Amino acid sequence: MKNIIKSLVVIGAFALTSCESNLDKINENPNDQATIDPKSLLTYVSKSAFQVNGDNMYASRMLIGIDGENSYQYMKWNDSSFEAYTGGLLNTVKMMQEAERINNKNYIAIGKFLRAYYFFNLSLKSGSIPYSEAVKGESGITQPKYDSQESVMSGILTELKEANDLINTTDKIEGDIIYNGDAMKWKKLINSFRLKILITLSKKTSVGNYTIATEFASIAGSQPLMSSIADNGELKFADVADSRYTMFNNSGYGSSLYMADYFINLFKTRQDPRLFTFAAQTTSAKEAGKPVTDFTGYNGGNPTSPYSDNAALVAAKNISKINDRFYKDPTNEPSSVLSYPELEFILAEATARGWISGSAKTHYENAIKGSFSFYQTYVKNPNLYFAGFNVNNYLTTSLVSYDNSASLASQLEKIMTQKYMTMFHQSQWTSYYDYLRTGFPNYPLQTGVSAPLRFRYPQTEYNYNSVNLKAALAAQYGGTDNINSKPWWLQ
Repeated sequence: MKNIIKSLVVIGAFALTSCESNLDKINENPNDQATIDPKSLLTYVSKSAFQVNGDNMYASRMLIGIDGENSYQYMKWNDSSFEAYTGGLLNTVKMMQEAERINNKNYIAIGKFLRAYYFFNLSLKSGSIPYSEAVKGESGITQPKYDSQESVMSGILTELKEANDLINTTDKIEGDIIYNGDAMKWKKLINSFRLKILITLSKKTSVGNYTIATEFASIAGSQPLMSSIADNGELKFADVADSRYTMFNNSGYGSSLYMADYFINLFKTRQDPRLFTFAAQTTSAKEAGKPVTDFTGYNGGNPTSPYSDNAALVAAKNISKINDRFYKDPTNEPSSVLSYPELEFILAEATARGWISGSAKTHYENAIKGSFSFYQTYVKNPNLYFAGFNVNNYLTTSLVSYDNSASLASQLEKIMTQKYMTMFHQSQWTSYYDYLRTGFPNYPLQTGVSAPLRFRYPQTEYNYNSVNLKAALAAQYGGTDNINSKPWWLQ
Protein backbone atom coordinates (compact mmCIF):
# COMPACT_ATOMS: atom_id res chain seq x y z
CA MET A 1 0.00 0.00 0.00
CA LYS A 2 2.88 2.35 0.81
CA ASN A 3 4.21 1.89 -2.73
CA ILE A 4 0.79 2.68 -4.19
CA ILE A 5 0.63 5.95 -2.28
CA LYS A 6 4.15 6.84 -3.34
CA SER A 7 3.22 6.27 -6.96
CA LEU A 8 0.33 8.70 -6.61
CA VAL A 9 2.66 11.36 -5.24
CA VAL A 10 5.10 10.83 -8.10
CA ILE A 11 2.33 11.23 -10.65
CA GLY A 12 1.27 14.42 -8.90
CA ALA A 13 4.73 15.89 -9.19
CA PHE A 14 4.32 15.81 -12.97
CA ALA A 15 0.64 16.31 -13.63
CA LEU A 16 -0.64 18.56 -10.97
CA THR A 17 -1.01 22.26 -10.91
CA SER A 18 1.93 24.37 -11.50
CA CYS A 19 3.66 22.20 -13.94
CA GLU A 20 6.68 20.63 -12.36
CA SER A 21 7.43 19.23 -15.84
CA ASN A 22 6.49 19.69 -19.47
CA LEU A 23 6.30 15.95 -20.12
CA ASP A 24 3.52 15.15 -22.57
CA LYS A 25 3.10 11.61 -21.34
CA ILE A 26 3.62 9.83 -18.05
CA ASN A 27 4.58 6.20 -18.23
CA GLU A 28 2.18 4.03 -16.28
CA ASN A 29 3.30 1.18 -14.07
CA PRO A 30 1.13 -1.84 -15.02
CA ASN A 31 1.73 -3.30 -11.55
CA ASP A 32 0.07 -0.34 -9.79
CA GLN A 33 -3.61 -0.63 -8.88
CA ALA A 34 -5.98 1.55 -10.85
CA THR A 35 -8.00 2.19 -7.69
CA ILE A 36 -7.18 2.55 -4.03
CA ASP A 37 -9.31 2.44 -0.92
CA PRO A 38 -9.89 6.01 0.33
CA LYS A 39 -9.13 4.93 3.90
CA SER A 40 -5.44 4.51 2.98
CA LEU A 41 -5.31 7.98 1.49
CA LEU A 42 -7.08 9.49 4.50
CA THR A 43 -4.40 8.07 6.80
CA TYR A 44 -1.61 9.33 4.57
CA VAL A 45 -2.96 12.85 4.07
CA SER A 46 -3.97 13.32 7.73
CA LYS A 47 -0.52 12.32 8.93
CA SER A 48 1.03 14.93 6.66
CA ALA A 49 -1.46 17.75 7.28
CA PHE A 50 -1.40 17.57 11.08
CA GLN A 51 2.38 17.53 11.55
CA VAL A 52 4.26 20.11 13.64
CA ASN A 53 5.76 23.16 11.91
CA GLY A 54 8.79 24.41 13.82
CA ASP A 55 9.67 27.43 11.64
CA ASN A 56 6.79 29.45 13.07
CA MET A 57 8.38 29.16 16.52
CA TYR A 58 11.22 31.44 15.39
CA ALA A 59 9.01 33.96 13.58
CA SER A 60 6.62 34.09 16.53
CA ARG A 61 9.41 34.92 18.99
CA MET A 62 9.15 31.68 20.93
CA LEU A 63 12.49 30.08 20.04
CA ILE A 64 15.93 31.27 18.99
CA GLY A 65 18.94 29.60 17.43
CA ILE A 66 22.56 30.09 18.41
CA ASP A 67 24.39 28.24 15.62
CA GLY A 68 23.79 30.72 12.81
CA GLU A 69 21.37 33.35 11.53
CA ASN A 70 17.95 31.77 11.13
CA SER A 71 15.95 33.53 8.41
CA TYR A 72 12.67 33.10 10.31
CA GLN A 73 14.06 34.50 13.55
CA TYR A 74 15.44 37.57 11.80
CA MET A 75 12.39 38.04 9.55
CA LYS A 76 14.36 37.56 6.34
CA TRP A 77 12.51 34.74 4.64
CA ASN A 78 11.82 34.64 0.93
CA ASP A 79 10.19 31.87 -1.12
CA SER A 80 7.22 29.83 -0.04
CA SER A 81 6.60 26.26 -1.15
CA PHE A 82 3.81 24.75 -3.20
CA GLU A 83 4.65 21.21 -2.13
CA ALA A 84 1.14 20.87 -0.70
CA TYR A 85 -0.19 20.71 -4.26
CA THR A 86 1.93 17.71 -5.22
CA GLY A 87 1.40 15.89 -1.93
CA GLY A 88 -1.53 16.63 0.33
CA LEU A 89 -3.90 18.16 -2.20
CA LEU A 90 -3.27 15.64 -4.94
CA ASN A 91 -3.92 12.72 -2.61
CA THR A 92 -6.92 14.46 -1.08
CA VAL A 93 -8.50 14.82 -4.52
CA LYS A 94 -7.72 11.19 -5.27
CA MET A 95 -9.38 10.19 -1.98
CA MET A 96 -12.49 12.14 -2.94
CA GLN A 97 -12.59 10.51 -6.37
CA GLU A 98 -12.35 7.07 -4.81
CA ALA A 99 -15.05 8.02 -2.31
CA GLU A 100 -17.33 8.91 -5.21
CA ARG A 101 -16.63 5.49 -6.70
CA ILE A 102 -17.76 3.67 -3.54
CA ASN A 103 -20.46 6.26 -2.74
CA ASN A 104 -19.10 7.29 0.66
CA LYS A 105 -20.05 10.89 1.46
CA ASN A 106 -17.90 11.14 4.58
CA TYR A 107 -14.60 10.80 2.74
CA ILE A 108 -15.81 13.51 0.36
CA ALA A 109 -16.71 15.75 3.30
CA ILE A 110 -13.34 15.21 4.99
CA GLY A 111 -11.69 15.79 1.64
CA LYS A 112 -13.40 19.16 1.38
CA PHE A 113 -12.12 20.01 4.85
CA LEU A 114 -8.57 19.02 3.90
CA ARG A 115 -8.79 21.01 0.67
CA ALA A 116 -9.97 24.04 2.64
CA TYR A 117 -7.15 23.57 5.16
CA TYR A 118 -4.45 23.36 2.48
CA PHE A 119 -5.76 26.21 0.32
CA PHE A 120 -6.28 28.42 3.39
CA ASN A 121 -2.67 28.03 4.45
CA LEU A 122 -1.27 28.33 0.93
CA SER A 123 -3.17 31.56 0.36
CA LEU A 124 -2.19 33.09 3.70
CA LYS A 125 1.43 32.40 2.85
CA SER A 126 1.49 34.25 -0.49
CA GLY A 127 -1.87 35.73 -1.56
CA SER A 128 -3.58 34.71 -4.79
CA ILE A 129 -2.98 31.05 -5.65
CA PRO A 130 -4.16 28.42 -8.13
CA TYR A 131 -7.50 27.21 -6.77
CA SER A 132 -10.33 26.69 -9.27
CA GLU A 133 -7.97 25.08 -11.83
CA ALA A 134 -5.64 23.47 -9.31
CA VAL A 135 -5.04 19.71 -9.05
CA LYS A 136 -6.50 19.14 -12.50
CA GLY A 137 -3.49 17.74 -14.31
CA GLU A 138 -5.50 14.69 -15.36
CA SER A 139 -7.87 17.06 -17.16
CA GLY A 140 -4.97 18.61 -19.04
CA ILE A 141 -4.62 21.78 -16.96
CA THR A 142 -0.89 21.95 -16.28
CA GLN A 143 -0.63 25.73 -16.01
CA PRO A 144 -3.52 26.77 -13.76
CA LYS A 145 -4.66 30.34 -13.45
CA TYR A 146 -4.38 32.13 -10.12
CA ASP A 147 -7.56 32.98 -8.22
CA SER A 148 -7.74 36.10 -6.09
CA GLN A 149 -7.33 35.62 -2.37
CA GLU A 150 -10.92 36.70 -1.83
CA SER A 151 -12.11 34.05 -4.30
CA VAL A 152 -10.06 31.38 -2.56
CA MET A 153 -11.39 32.28 0.89
CA SER A 154 -14.96 32.46 -0.35
CA GLY A 155 -14.54 29.17 -2.18
CA ILE A 156 -13.19 27.25 0.79
CA LEU A 157 -15.96 28.60 3.01
CA THR A 158 -18.43 27.16 0.51
CA GLU A 159 -16.56 23.84 0.44
CA LEU A 160 -16.72 23.65 4.24
CA LYS A 161 -20.44 24.43 4.19
CA GLU A 162 -20.89 21.57 1.72
CA ALA A 163 -18.74 19.32 3.92
CA ASN A 164 -20.95 20.08 6.91
CA ASP A 165 -24.02 19.11 4.88
CA LEU A 166 -22.43 15.88 3.63
CA ILE A 167 -21.04 14.46 6.87
CA ASN A 168 -23.24 11.70 8.27
CA THR A 169 -23.32 8.85 10.76
CA THR A 170 -24.12 6.19 8.17
CA ASP A 171 -21.06 6.03 5.93
CA LYS A 172 -18.06 4.39 7.60
CA ILE A 173 -14.83 6.34 8.10
CA GLU A 174 -11.92 3.92 8.20
CA GLY A 175 -8.23 4.77 8.26
CA ASP A 176 -9.04 7.75 10.49
CA ILE A 177 -6.05 8.54 12.73
CA ILE A 178 -7.60 11.82 13.89
CA TYR A 179 -11.06 10.89 15.22
CA ASN A 180 -11.14 7.11 14.85
CA GLY A 181 -14.15 7.23 12.56
CA ASP A 182 -16.28 9.61 14.63
CA ALA A 183 -18.25 11.61 12.05
CA MET A 184 -19.67 14.02 14.63
CA LYS A 185 -16.20 15.06 15.74
CA TRP A 186 -15.29 15.76 12.11
CA LYS A 187 -18.47 17.84 11.81
CA LYS A 188 -17.41 19.88 14.85
CA LEU A 189 -13.95 20.43 13.39
CA ILE A 190 -15.37 21.45 10.02
CA ASN A 191 -17.66 24.08 11.56
CA SER A 192 -15.03 25.30 14.00
CA PHE A 193 -12.63 25.73 11.10
CA ARG A 194 -15.22 27.84 9.28
CA LEU A 195 -15.11 30.18 12.26
CA LYS A 196 -11.32 30.22 12.19
CA ILE A 197 -11.33 31.37 8.57
CA LEU A 198 -13.89 34.08 9.30
CA ILE A 199 -12.02 35.45 12.33
CA THR A 200 -8.80 35.47 10.31
CA LEU A 201 -10.59 37.81 7.90
CA SER A 202 -11.49 40.21 10.74
CA LYS A 203 -10.12 43.21 8.83
CA LYS A 204 -12.71 42.64 6.08
CA THR A 205 -16.49 43.02 6.25
CA SER A 206 -17.29 40.58 3.47
CA VAL A 207 -15.71 37.83 1.43
CA GLY A 208 -17.41 36.88 -1.81
CA ASN A 209 -21.13 36.59 -1.07
CA TYR A 210 -20.54 36.14 2.67
CA THR A 211 -20.95 38.92 5.20
CA ILE A 212 -18.32 37.88 7.69
CA ALA A 213 -19.92 38.80 11.02
CA THR A 214 -23.33 37.51 9.91
CA GLU A 215 -21.94 34.20 8.66
CA PHE A 216 -19.94 33.78 11.85
CA ALA A 217 -23.01 34.33 14.01
CA SER A 218 -25.06 31.91 11.93
CA ILE A 219 -22.51 29.10 12.27
CA ALA A 220 -21.83 29.75 15.94
CA GLY A 221 -25.53 29.81 16.71
CA SER A 222 -26.73 26.80 14.74
CA GLN A 223 -23.92 24.30 14.13
CA PRO A 224 -22.12 21.82 16.40
CA LEU A 225 -18.71 23.07 17.53
CA MET A 226 -15.88 21.68 19.62
CA SER A 227 -16.84 21.57 23.29
CA SER A 228 -13.77 20.07 25.04
CA ILE A 229 -10.19 19.03 24.34
CA ALA A 230 -11.57 15.62 23.37
CA ASP A 231 -12.77 17.35 20.18
CA ASN A 232 -9.35 18.76 19.28
CA GLY A 233 -8.43 18.42 15.62
CA GLU A 234 -5.12 16.80 16.43
CA LEU A 235 -2.75 14.01 15.53
CA LYS A 236 -1.64 11.71 18.34
CA PHE A 237 1.78 10.12 17.99
CA ALA A 238 2.85 6.54 18.68
CA ASP A 239 6.22 5.01 19.47
CA VAL A 240 6.46 3.06 16.23
CA ALA A 241 8.34 3.74 13.01
CA ASP A 242 6.93 6.66 10.95
CA SER A 243 4.45 7.57 13.70
CA ARG A 244 6.67 9.31 16.26
CA TYR A 245 6.53 12.96 17.27
CA THR A 246 7.68 15.20 14.43
CA MET A 247 10.75 16.56 16.25
CA PHE A 248 11.75 13.30 17.92
CA ASN A 249 15.52 12.78 17.68
CA ASN A 250 15.92 16.11 15.88
CA SER A 251 19.57 16.95 16.45
CA GLY A 252 19.06 20.70 16.13
CA TYR A 253 16.42 20.66 18.84
CA GLY A 254 18.83 18.98 21.20
CA SER A 255 21.89 21.10 20.48
CA SER A 256 21.22 24.65 19.34
CA LEU A 257 17.61 25.53 20.14
CA TYR A 258 16.83 27.85 23.04
CA MET A 259 13.88 29.78 24.41
CA ALA A 260 13.18 33.40 23.47
CA ASP A 261 12.96 35.79 26.42
CA TYR A 262 9.82 37.45 25.04
CA PHE A 263 7.90 34.19 25.23
CA ILE A 264 9.35 33.00 28.54
CA ASN A 265 8.72 36.32 30.29
CA LEU A 266 4.99 36.18 29.58
CA PHE A 267 4.86 33.07 31.77
CA LYS A 268 7.28 34.28 34.41
CA THR A 269 5.39 37.54 35.02
CA ARG A 270 2.14 35.59 35.34
CA GLN A 271 3.64 32.77 37.43
CA ASP A 272 2.24 30.40 34.82
CA PRO A 273 3.43 26.79 35.30
CA ARG A 274 2.91 25.90 31.66
CA LEU A 275 6.39 27.39 31.28
CA PHE A 276 7.91 24.32 32.92
CA THR A 277 6.42 22.09 30.23
CA PHE A 278 7.96 24.18 27.41
CA ALA A 279 11.39 25.11 28.73
CA ALA A 280 14.29 23.55 30.59
CA GLN A 281 16.03 25.18 33.53
CA THR A 282 19.19 27.11 32.82
CA THR A 283 22.37 25.17 33.46
CA SER A 284 23.25 27.45 36.36
CA ALA A 285 19.83 26.84 37.96
CA LYS A 286 20.31 23.08 37.68
CA GLU A 287 23.78 23.29 39.18
CA ALA A 288 22.42 25.39 42.03
CA GLY A 289 19.81 22.71 42.74
CA LYS A 290 16.80 24.97 42.20
CA PRO A 291 13.43 23.19 42.01
CA VAL A 292 11.98 22.75 38.52
CA THR A 293 9.07 24.95 39.60
CA ASP A 294 11.28 27.93 40.56
CA PHE A 295 10.55 30.60 37.94
CA THR A 296 13.93 32.26 38.56
CA GLY A 297 15.58 29.19 37.06
CA TYR A 298 14.39 30.06 33.54
CA ASN A 299 15.78 32.64 31.16
CA GLY A 300 15.56 33.29 27.45
CA GLY A 301 17.61 34.97 24.76
CA ASN A 302 16.69 38.07 22.81
CA PRO A 303 15.28 37.07 19.39
CA THR A 304 16.37 40.41 17.90
CA SER A 305 20.00 40.19 19.08
CA PRO A 306 22.81 38.73 16.96
CA TYR A 307 22.96 34.98 17.44
CA SER A 308 26.48 35.35 18.82
CA ASP A 309 25.11 37.38 21.76
CA ASN A 310 22.73 34.58 22.62
CA ALA A 311 25.54 32.05 22.26
CA ALA A 312 27.30 34.02 24.98
CA LEU A 313 24.34 33.35 27.28
CA VAL A 314 24.89 29.65 26.68
CA ALA A 315 28.52 30.00 27.71
CA ALA A 316 27.36 31.86 30.81
CA LYS A 317 24.91 29.02 31.60
CA ASN A 318 22.09 31.55 31.73
CA ILE A 319 19.65 30.57 29.00
CA SER A 320 16.98 27.86 28.86
CA LYS A 321 16.89 25.19 26.22
CA ILE A 322 13.61 23.83 24.97
CA ASN A 323 12.21 21.12 27.26
CA ASP A 324 13.83 17.89 26.16
CA ARG A 325 10.46 16.15 25.79
CA PHE A 326 10.17 17.82 22.39
CA TYR A 327 13.07 15.81 21.01
CA LYS A 328 13.41 12.88 23.42
CA ASP A 329 9.79 11.76 23.88
CA PRO A 330 8.59 9.79 20.83
CA THR A 331 4.92 10.51 21.61
CA ASN A 332 5.25 13.84 23.44
CA GLU A 333 1.92 15.65 22.86
CA PRO A 334 -0.63 15.67 20.02
CA SER A 335 -0.23 18.22 17.23
CA SER A 336 -3.34 20.24 16.41
CA VAL A 337 -4.49 22.21 13.39
CA LEU A 338 -7.38 23.55 15.48
CA SER A 339 -8.04 22.88 19.16
CA TYR A 340 -10.91 23.51 21.53
CA PRO A 341 -8.91 26.22 23.40
CA GLU A 342 -8.22 27.99 20.10
CA LEU A 343 -11.90 27.85 19.20
CA GLU A 344 -12.85 29.40 22.56
CA PHE A 345 -10.38 32.23 21.94
CA ILE A 346 -11.98 32.72 18.52
CA LEU A 347 -15.42 32.91 20.14
CA ALA A 348 -14.07 35.33 22.77
CA GLU A 349 -12.74 37.61 20.04
CA ALA A 350 -15.97 37.45 18.06
CA THR A 351 -17.94 38.34 21.19
CA ALA A 352 -15.63 41.25 21.97
CA ARG A 353 -16.10 42.51 18.41
CA GLY A 354 -19.88 42.28 18.78
CA TRP A 355 -20.31 39.56 16.14
CA ILE A 356 -22.10 37.27 18.59
CA SER A 357 -23.84 37.78 21.91
CA GLY A 358 -22.67 36.40 25.23
CA SER A 359 -19.65 36.88 27.48
CA ALA A 360 -16.18 37.18 25.97
CA LYS A 361 -14.83 36.58 29.48
CA THR A 362 -16.52 33.17 29.66
CA HIS A 363 -15.05 32.05 26.33
CA TYR A 364 -11.63 33.44 27.29
CA GLU A 365 -11.63 31.57 30.59
CA ASN A 366 -12.87 28.38 28.93
CA ALA A 367 -9.93 28.62 26.54
CA ILE A 368 -7.37 28.98 29.32
CA LYS A 369 -8.89 26.15 31.31
CA GLY A 370 -8.85 24.00 28.20
CA SER A 371 -5.18 24.75 27.64
CA PHE A 372 -4.22 23.72 31.17
CA SER A 373 -6.33 20.60 30.78
CA PHE A 374 -4.41 19.74 27.61
CA TYR A 375 -0.99 19.95 29.27
CA GLN A 376 -2.14 18.23 32.44
CA THR A 377 -3.44 15.41 30.23
CA TYR A 378 -0.52 14.91 27.86
CA VAL A 379 2.64 16.01 29.64
CA LYS A 380 4.32 13.18 31.50
CA ASN A 381 4.43 13.64 35.30
CA PRO A 382 2.10 16.67 35.31
CA ASN A 383 2.13 16.77 39.12
CA LEU A 384 5.77 17.78 38.92
CA TYR A 385 4.77 21.00 37.14
CA PHE A 386 1.23 21.72 38.33
CA ALA A 387 1.24 20.64 41.98
CA GLY A 388 -0.78 23.13 44.04
CA PHE A 389 -1.83 25.12 40.98
CA ASN A 390 -5.43 26.35 40.82
CA VAL A 391 -6.57 27.65 37.45
CA ASN A 392 -9.49 29.58 38.99
CA ASN A 393 -7.08 31.55 41.14
CA TYR A 394 -4.87 32.14 38.10
CA LEU A 395 -7.81 33.67 36.22
CA THR A 396 -8.21 36.35 38.92
CA THR A 397 -4.62 37.61 38.81
CA SER A 398 -4.11 41.11 37.43
CA LEU A 399 -2.34 40.19 34.19
CA VAL A 400 -4.83 37.44 33.37
CA SER A 401 -8.25 38.62 34.60
CA TYR A 402 -10.68 39.69 31.89
CA ASP A 403 -13.01 42.69 31.83
CA ASN A 404 -15.95 42.54 29.40
CA SER A 405 -16.35 46.31 29.67
CA ALA A 406 -12.77 47.17 28.67
CA SER A 407 -11.98 48.75 25.30
CA LEU A 408 -11.80 46.44 22.30
CA ALA A 409 -8.05 46.95 22.09
CA SER A 410 -7.61 45.93 25.74
CA GLN A 411 -9.81 42.88 25.28
CA LEU A 412 -7.96 41.84 22.12
CA GLU A 413 -4.62 42.19 23.87
CA LYS A 414 -5.75 39.86 26.66
CA ILE A 415 -7.22 37.33 24.23
CA MET A 416 -4.31 37.33 21.80
CA THR A 417 -1.67 37.15 24.53
CA GLN A 418 -3.22 34.09 26.14
CA LYS A 419 -4.00 32.55 22.75
CA TYR A 420 -0.34 32.99 21.83
CA MET A 421 0.69 31.31 25.08
CA THR A 422 -1.22 28.16 24.08
CA MET A 423 0.44 27.77 20.68
CA PHE A 424 3.90 26.48 21.42
CA HIS A 425 4.40 23.93 18.61
CA GLN A 426 0.68 24.01 17.89
CA SER A 427 -1.65 25.24 15.13
CA GLN A 428 1.03 25.93 12.52
CA TRP A 429 1.45 29.66 11.72
CA THR A 430 -1.73 30.86 13.45
CA SER A 431 0.01 32.93 16.12
CA TYR A 432 1.99 34.84 13.51
CA TYR A 433 -1.08 35.58 11.41
CA ASP A 434 -2.94 36.73 14.53
CA TYR A 435 -0.09 39.15 15.16
CA LEU A 436 -0.24 40.51 11.61
CA ARG A 437 -3.97 41.20 11.77
CA THR A 438 -4.29 42.46 15.38
CA GLY A 439 -0.83 43.67 16.43
CA PHE A 440 -1.02 41.45 19.51
CA PRO A 441 0.98 40.30 21.22
CA ASN A 442 3.49 43.03 20.43
CA TYR A 443 6.44 41.14 18.99
CA PRO A 444 9.93 42.60 19.47
CA LEU A 445 11.57 43.41 16.13
CA GLN A 446 15.02 44.55 15.13
CA THR A 447 15.35 48.28 14.54
CA GLY A 448 14.46 49.07 10.96
CA VAL A 449 13.03 45.59 10.31
CA SER A 450 9.30 45.10 9.83
CA ALA A 451 7.48 41.80 10.13
CA PRO A 452 7.00 40.26 6.66
CA LEU A 453 3.39 40.13 5.50
CA ARG A 454 3.78 37.18 3.14
CA PHE A 455 6.17 34.82 1.39
CA ARG A 456 7.38 35.14 -2.19
CA TYR A 457 6.06 32.65 -4.72
CA PRO A 458 8.16 29.53 -5.33
CA GLN A 459 10.80 29.59 -8.05
CA THR A 460 9.06 26.63 -9.69
CA GLU A 461 6.12 28.89 -10.49
CA TYR A 462 8.44 31.29 -12.31
CA ASN A 463 9.86 28.34 -14.21
CA TYR A 464 6.66 26.55 -15.21
CA ASN A 465 3.68 28.87 -14.75
CA SER A 466 5.15 32.31 -15.24
CA VAL A 467 2.37 33.82 -17.36
CA ASN A 468 -0.31 33.15 -14.76
CA LEU A 469 2.01 34.06 -11.89
CA LYS A 470 2.94 37.42 -13.41
CA ALA A 471 -0.72 38.21 -14.02
CA ALA A 472 -1.44 37.48 -10.35
CA LEU A 473 1.46 39.66 -9.21
CA ALA A 474 0.25 42.54 -11.37
CA ALA A 475 -3.28 42.25 -9.98
CA GLN A 476 -2.16 42.13 -6.33
CA TYR A 477 1.18 43.78 -5.81
CA GLY A 478 1.90 45.98 -8.81
CA GLY A 479 3.98 43.22 -10.34
CA THR A 480 6.44 42.98 -7.45
CA ASP A 481 6.91 39.76 -5.48
CA ASN A 482 7.95 41.21 -2.13
CA ILE A 483 7.62 39.86 1.41
CA ASN A 484 6.43 43.28 2.61
CA SER A 485 3.63 43.62 0.04
CA LYS A 486 0.25 43.69 1.78
CA PRO A 487 -2.15 40.90 0.71
CA TRP A 488 -5.91 41.36 0.42
CA TRP A 489 -6.74 39.81 3.81
CA LEU A 490 -4.69 42.46 5.66
CA GLN A 491 -5.96 45.49 3.73
